[in-house]
Amino acid sequence: MNVLMINGSPRRGGNTSIALKNMAEVFAKNGIDTEILEIGGEDIRGCIACGKCGQTGKCVFDDSVNRAAEIFERADGLVAASPVYYASPNGNIISFLDRLFYSTSFDKTMKVGAAVAVARRGGCTATFDVLNKYFTISGMPVASSRYWNMVHGMSKGEAEQDAEGIETVRMLAENMSFLIRSIALGKEKFGLPEKGKMTFTNFVR
Repeated sequence: MNVLMINGSPRRGGNTSIALKNMAEVFAKNGIDTEILEIGGEDIRGCIACGKCGQTGKCVFDDSVNRAAEIFERADGLVAASPVYYASPNGNIISFLDRLFYSTSFDKTMKVGAAVAVARRGGCTATFDVLNKYFTISGMPVASSRYWNMVHGMSKGEAEQDAEGIETVRMLAENMSFLIRSIALGKEKFGLPEKGKMTFTNFVR
């Protein structure tokens, strides 16, 4: 079992990294492998709705999104972590996730998703809400903790002082591990949920 972790921060070893490192420790304790992709410092274009991915099965911009797609397809879960600079996820992770989810046609049903927001002070809940929407449109159960998944810190390393935030993301990893293992057992016994017909209703005709 394995989890793909996306770090949207451009600051390697920063507060977002601290949150993910703590989660990775808990996953390891539960026998779940992790792979952390640091995409915050990359030049990632946003989706241009060209539709090429529908023909080729991958994004027309051949960067870390396509490499992540291969890992995501094999993964049992996905963690998306973003710093908060202006009351929302930062631009890189939004561009990355837009393209990752739109360009991949493989079934994401029952892969477990979790969002983590890291901020100096405000904007965490708005960031948390935006990131969770990628999971909830894809048939992915969303892992929760005992508080919203947010960690606070401004200067590098300050997140370590947010005891409640660190405890929250560690509990998140515990719950996510339980969900991943439980879903694996459920798939073995019952299979995946049956998919009904998809009907698109556009309001402009």
